[in-house]
Order: sequence, then structure tokens, then C-alpha cells
Amino acid sequence: MGRLTTHVLDTAHGAPAAGMAITLLRREGERHVQVLSTATNADGRCDAPLLEGGALVPGRYRLVFAAGDYFRRLGAALPDPPFVDEVTIDFGIADANAHYHVPLLVSPWAYSTYRGS
Repeated sequence: MGRLTTHVLDTAHGAPAAGMAITLLRREGERHVQVLSTATNADGRCDAPLLEGGALVPGRYRLVFAAGDYFRRLGAALPDPPFVDEVTIDFGIADANAHYHVPLLVSPWAYSTYRGS
């Protein structure tokens, strides 16, 4: 059974990014439609997969991480506007039976991602 998961690590503080808001969207034609909104738990993960089973269908997706809001909440001194604010990751799902894990490593000045396992 396929599933989509994520994990956010705060590289500025060397800790999981607890309480970061995340929005998942699916591309339909020329627009993106919101699938869900959630937030990370104390381990920087979501309590359940973002999509799984029949809800995970091949297509183009977008994850939006509210990194700027997260760092402001922690009291980070950010410029206005912040260098890293909303982190948007566009990706494709080709195999609905596979596990797609999209981790985010983020600081107020940089971010990276990859397809995890």
C-alpha cells in the first residue's frame, strides 16, 4: 500500500521542527487544489501519512511548509520579508503503491529536500 510522508528538521537549532504548518496540494490541470493542512508533531513528523491507500494517486503534488511562521514563533530575528518564508516543494508521484517520503531540512537561510525512504 502506497503512502506519502514528510519529516521536518530545523538545522538552525539541530532539532525536529515541532509545530510547523504544512499544506498539501494536488495539481489539477493548471491549478493546485488543497488536499489537506496539518502540522508536525514534537518529532517533526505528522501523526499520520499525508496520503495513503486509495487516496494516493499518481500525479503532481505540492507541499508548502510555513517555515517563516515557525522561526518567528521561536523568536528568531528574521528580516522583513524573511529570506526563507514558505518553502514550496513540487514533486510527482508515479507509483501509487510506493512509499514517497519528502523530508525538509530548513533554517532561516537555507533548505534542502530529497526523496527519502
